[in-house]
Amino acid sequence: MRASLPMYDLPELAAATAAWWDGLARAFRTEGIAEVPDRLTACPPLPEHWLHPDLLFSQTCGYPLTHALSGKVRLVATPCYDAPGCAGPSYRSLLIVAEDSRAGTLEGLRGARCAFNSVDSQSGYNVLRAMAALLARGDRFFGEAIRTGSHRASIAAVRSGAAEICAVDCVTHALLARHAPAALAGTRVLCETPAAPSLPYVTAGEADDQLIERLRSGLKHALAAPSLAAARDDLLITGAEPLPLDAYDVTLEMENTASAAGSATLA
Repeated sequence: MRASLPMYDLPELAAATAAWWDGLARAFRTEGIAEVPDRLTACPPLPEHWLHPDLLFSQTCGYPLTHALSGKVRLVATPCYDAPGCAGPSYRSLLIVAEDSRAGTLEGLRGARCAFNSVDSQSGYNVLRAMAALLARGDRFFGEAIRTGSHRASIAAVRSGAAEICAVDCVTHALLARHAPAALAGTRVLCETPAAPSLPYVTAGEADDQLIERLRSGLKHALAAPSLAAARDDLLITGAEPLPLDAYDVTLEMENTASAAGSATLA
């Protein structure tokens, strides 16, 4: 079996992520789950890793869940985070601009160069595309869009002047603010985006209902374990909820909004 937690795996959080997995693994074994891996798969190739039949536990993004992984993984639970922009199992993106940017609204950045982490990102691409599409009025809103590979790199692009705006997962932003504040220096939050369910915990598509229940029970016990309080605090994790899969339809709705407005891409 294999497991990973690749979504918020900042170098500064390596110890906390490892400690969180140690606790989860113990809880899963207590639930009678066999072959729980001792260690997480580091830097797994995505989305191939999520599609492997022996995937026990991982975290993905809402966009892959509703697209490349649709019908090929099972939703275990949706985590809750203590970060500005989060409410229960939902989160938002933050639109980031340079500290000295004159823009007061997204409208003020018409024709600007935007940075994004990847085209299959709900927080870095899909939600920003939907917001821009509503302002574009059938035309291109951004003048150019550059792919950076990560939220952190998108922020760096804004800091350096290579881009004028990016959309960043509010949990990533809060984690950087706590553990690597220098990464945010010279930037500010322009506004928040509409909300969506947070990045889901998933397991293999062939997992049966009994395994799902055991994973949920183990997760519940790990979330309550005093020994894991420090790791949870470092990772901003406060809980998890078993949302229905259709809660993530908001991701598809945002994509459809952009398409209907004639904006299939950011630029």
